[in-house]
Amino acid sequence: MTGTLSGEGDDHPEDDHPKEACGVFGVCALGLSVAHLTFDGLYALQHRGQESAGMAVSDGETITVDRGMGLVTNVFNEYNLAALDGHLAIGHTRYSTTGSSNVRNAQPVFRGVGQSGFALAHNGNLTNTADLAAMAGMLPGMSTTDSDLVAELIAREFPPEGEDSADGQDLERALIKVLPHLEGAFSFVLMDAQHVIGVRDPNGFRPLCLGKLDSGFVLASETPALDVVGAHFLREVEPGEMIVIDKSGFRSVHPYPSERLNPKLCIFEFVYFARPDSQLYGKEVHGARRRMGELLAEQAPVDADMVMGVPDSGVPAAEGFAKRSGIPYGQGLVKNRYIGRTFIAPSQEMRSRGVRRKLNPLRENITGKRLVVVDDSIVRGTTTRAMVRMLRDSGAREVHLRVSSPPYKWPCFYGIDTGTSSELLAANLSVSEIQDYLDVDSIGYLSIENLVEAIGAPKAGFCTACLTGDYPTQVPVTLSKSVLEGSPVRG
Repeated sequence: MTGTLSGEGDDHPEDDHPKEACGVFGVCALGLSVAHLTFDGLYALQHRGQESAGMAVSDGETITVDRGMGLVTNVFNEYNLAALDGHLAIGHTRYSTTGSSNVRNAQPVFRGVGQSGFALAHNGNLTNTADLAAMAGMLPGMSTTDSDLVAELIAREFPPEGEDSADGQDLERALIKVLPHLEGAFSFVLMDAQHVIGVRDPNGFRPLCLGKLDSGFVLASETPALDVVGAHFLREVEPGEMIVIDKSGFRSVHPYPSERLNPKLCIFEFVYFARPDSQLYGKEVHGARRRMGELLAEQAPVDADMVMGVPDSGVPAAEGFAKRSGIPYGQGLVKNRYIGRTFIAPSQEMRSRGVRRKLNPLRENITGKRLVVVDDSIVRGTTTRAMVRMLRDSGAREVHLRVSSPPYKWPCFYGIDTGTSSELLAANLSVSEIQDYLDVDSIGYLSIENLVEAIGAPKAGFCTACLTGDYPTQVPVTLSKSVLEGSPVRG
C-alpha cells in the first residue's frame, strides 16, 4: 500500500458516509396548530441533521423562537409546543457544515428589525463567506455561521427604524438585494410576522419542495415532510426561484437573471441523503437506489452465496444487486436503531467498539458464506474496515464489497461535511490499495455513467463534484468549516 491516510484518529463510527445536510420546513395555515405541524415535519427530516432543532412561530404580530441541542424530540414536547401559537412557522434540523455544534449556532436565526423581525433557516453552505463578512464589516467571531451572516446582511437592508413600509414586504425586498451576493448552496426558509418565504440557489444544489394543505401551503426539504402533515405535493421549488406565502396564497418571484440558472442537484441526495420515500426530479429515491444495485451487478459481477446490504442505506441497492445477479438476498447485519450520533473515537479499538454498538452480525446467515456486501459509499474507510473484520470473525468465507456510487475523491463545499482530501480514502489510494486496506476479497464501484442512468432523469442536472472533481462554481482553496470563527473548530 503506497498511499497514506491522514487524520484517521479523528474518524468516528459513522465516518464512511458523507455527513448530513440540514433540513428546513415552513408552513402557513389558518386554523391549524402550525407548531405541531412543524414538529411533525422536522421529525420527518431528522435524518438530515441531529445536532440541534428549532422553530419560529408567528401569530401575525409577534414571532416566537424556540431552539435547542439534540433531536427534535429532545427539544420539543407538548408543553413548549402549546406555547407556540400562530398560523405560520419555519423549522430547522441542523448538522454543522459552517460553525461549531453549539446552541448559539442552532437555527432558526432571528433578527429584531422592522415591524416584527424575521427568522431564517438554511440548508447548504455558502462558498464566499469570508467576502460576505468583509462586505458587512464583520470581524472573525462576530458571526460563526454562514446562516447568521446572511441574516445580518438581510437585516442591514431593512429600512431604518420608524420607516417601515406599509405593504409589509420589507423582508422580501431586503432578501432580493442580498441574494445576488451569495455564492454556493442554499435552500432558505424565512418568515416575518405575515409571510413564509422559500428560496433556492440558482444551481439548486439542495432540495426544496412546495405542498398544499386545505388551509395553506408548506415548504420542505423533502416530500415525506409534506406527507406526514397531510399536504399534497405540488412541485419542487425551481433553482433560483423564491416562493412567497401568506394567508391569501403563494406567488413565485425570480430574482436571478436566466444566465445564472444552472440546475445541479447534489447527486448524493439520490445516493444517500434523501429518504427512500422522497421524490426528486419526479423520481422516487428508493427505485433509483434499487436500479443502482442492478447496474452494479452487471458492471461488477461476482460468484457468491448471499447478497447483503449495510443497514439502512445500502439495502435498496443490495436488493437490486440480488435481483439482477440471481444471488439470494439475505440479512447479515442488524442495526441498533436506538443509537443516535456517536462520539469521536480516539483509538482504533474504540472505533471498532462504536461499530459494534450500531451493527451486530447474524452469524447463522454469515458463517461459511461467500458474501456480497453492498453499501452506498465509502468516505474514510474506518467503519467499513471494522465491519469487514466483524463479518470475517463471524465466519464469512469471502467478503466482496460493492459500492453503489463511484469512488468519493473530492471534498464537498456545498453543505456536506466530508473533510479534506487528505481524509478521503479514494483520494489517497488506488482501488486495489483500497481492497487491501479494507481486507476484502474484491471491490467494485458503480461508474458515474451508470449512476446517472440508474436515477433515470436524463434532462436533469447534477453536481458530481465529490466524485469527479468538477465543481459547478468557483470554490476558494481556503474554505473551511471554521472560516467565520477565526480559530479551529473544537467539538
